[in-house]
Amino acid sequence: MPDWPHAPLHRFDESGVYFITAGTLHRQRIFTETAHLNALQDLLFLNAKKHDCMLEAWALFSNHYHLVVSTDDGAKLHHMLSRFHSESAIAANRIDRAVGRKVWFQFRDTKLTYERSWLARLRYTHENAVHHRLVARAANYPWCSAGVFERTAPSAFVETVSRFPINRVQVYDDF
Repeated sequence: MPDWPHAPLHRFDESGVYFITAGTLHRQRIFTETAHLNALQDLLFLNAKKHDCMLEAWALFSNHYHLVVSTDDGAKLHHMLSRFHSESAIAANRIDRAVGRKVWFQFRDTKLTYERSWLARLRYTHENAVHHRLVARAANYPWCSAGVFERTAPSAFVETVSRFPINRVQVYDDF
């Protein structure tokens, strides 16, 4: 079967580390309230655990998100994302009393095969709230892994990631 040319192609056919970016339909700011973002984060954690996917970094916003996720089976990641999108859309629509509203539009994924790509995307994801001018320090944004990373990762690794250049990372992030 030929690839569908009108949407990003998703090939979760093997284990590995993936960088995922997803956006809402028409870039709508749906997850604007604390309750929305808390529910979104809770559902992300629940689905990652349920599908044996390890979240290495995450950043959740009103109209998009970024993830760095590792999995021992690409099919598990595909199922995790499907359930996460479905359940988070239902939850947001319940909160907003917007039954049937389409929430998520598309997502893009990249399998990270080089250590430098992985390190750059870890930092990019951690620093995304600063990039969008939501906070001055990434660890202060509650729906991001930066604070957890700073508190729990070995200090030498935190230092390595924090110094890693991200100016060449090409991510669709026009939100």
